[in-house]
Amino acid sequence: MAIENILLTTTAITTFSGSRSLTNASGFFFENNGSLFIVTSRHVFIDEPSAHFPDRIEIELHIDHSNATRSVRYSIPLYQDKRALWLQGTDSAGAIDVAVIKIEPTALPKEAVYAAFTPKHLYDTLETIGIGTPMLIIGFPLGFHDTLHHLPVARHAINASSFALRFQGQGYFLTDARTHRGTSGAAVVMRADQLEGDLPWKLMGIHSSRMDVTRDTQIDEALGLNCAWFPDILLTLTR
Repeated sequence: MAIENILLTTTAITTFSGSRSLTNASGFFFENNGSLFIVTSRHVFIDEPSAHFPDRIEIELHIDHSNATRSVRYSIPLYQDKRALWLQGTDSAGAIDVAVIKIEPTALPKEAVYAAFTPKHLYDTLETIGIGTPMLIIGFPLGFHDTLHHLPVARHAINASSFALRFQGQGYFLTDARTHRGTSGAAVVMRADQLEGDLPWKLMGIHSSRMDVTRDTQIDEALGLNCAWFPDILLTLTR
């Protein structure tokens, strides 16, 4: 049975310092102007507060569209001559927790099977997305996934803040979803059957992290709200 293309947009990311494995995260493929990129959270590539300084990542790639059990690991350096090979975003409010790194399709295994979002998958009329619109977050929470078929899992979400407005003036909106570590960098998507092609989904955001607020952890339950950065930053980072 062929793999659903929306699952092929997403890849597991493992960060490394030399040969030492550091963290697990999520990422997805994005194509623009003939170039291919891996998109994830900026804090996956570098996070100064936690002293997280990987020098490379590994992604997992399928190599047989009709047999999901076949996959390979592919290593991508994050630096060359001490210069970062990845790009991160900023806007008028400051840093954006989104980063991309370019990969050469010709350098991938020739059997590599993947699907990529493109600018046509971005939503251009934000005002039409009402509060509570159903979405999915596709990734690898706590590294959990279908280890036989090497596929991510999806969590149900809704937008919990106005999609037409940046929450508190920042470049993100809120989602109401149950998320965990390892989901950083996951695509937030919405089904769009009217979209032509074999990937009928709109890319609505890039999941970053759970919304942290000051609370009494002995009394209060976690909010269950998360930050998802608007994906239009990808047009700037990949042009």
